[in-house]
Amino acid sequence: MKKTWKRVPLGPLQTNCYLYAKENGDCVIFDPGEEVQKLIGIIREKGWKPAAILLTHAHFDHIGAVNPIREHYDIPVYIHQKEEDWLENPALNGSQYFQMGPITANAADELITNEGMLEVAGFTFEVLHTPGHSPGSVSYYDKEEKLVFSGDALFRGSIGRTDLPVGSHAQLLDSIQQKLMKLPLDTLCLSGHGPETIIEDEMTHNPFLQ
Repeated sequence: MKKTWKRVPLGPLQTNCYLYAKENGDCVIFDPGEEVQKLIGIIREKGWKPAAILLTHAHFDHIGAVNPIREHYDIPVYIHQKEEDWLENPALNGSQYFQMGPITANAADELITNEGMLEVAGFTFEVLHTPGHSPGSVSYYDKEEKLVFSGDALFRGSIGRTDLPVGSHAQLLDSIQQKLMKLPLDTLCLSGHGPETIIEDEMTHNPFLQ
C-alpha cells in the first residue's frame, strides 16, 4: 500500500514533524514539536487518522506538542527506553538551557528496547539505534518505501549537534557510518531539520563523513 509523507516545520527552531500516511488515511506522527493547532488543521484537511506518535529522541523541540496531540487523538507515544525520563525532565530534554521555559511531556506509553522490527497500526519500521546526538536517538526505516526518518542524526550536508549534555561526536559518526550509511544508496533520508536528502549524496558529499 503506497504511503505519503508530509514535512511540517514547527516552532522557533523549525523542527520537522512528519506525517506519514497510508492510502486508507491511517497515519503516524513523528516528533510533534510545537504548534498544536497548525498540526491538527493539516491532519483534518488531509482527512488522516493518527494512530501513534513516534519520537526519534526527546529533545524539547521535538516533544512540545506531544501531550495535546496524544490527548486529542487518544494515541500512544513511542520512545527509546534510554530517554524515557527525558520527557518529564527539562534538564535532560534541554529546555532549561534555552530561554523559552521548561518543556515537558507525560511519560511514553511504549518503550523501544531493542533494534529490529516495529509494527504500529499497520506500519512496519526497522528501528535503528543511532545515538550520539542523544543516547536514545533512533531512526525509523521503511524498507518498502525506501525512506528513513533519521531525527537529528543526519542532515543534508551536515550532522546533528553533539554539544548538548551527553552528546558524543564520535558516537554519532559511528552511528551514521554503521547504521545509516549501510542503507541502500537510494534511501530517502527525512531529517529533523532542513530538507530531505539521499544516503548516496551524503556518503559522497557530506563534509563530516569524508
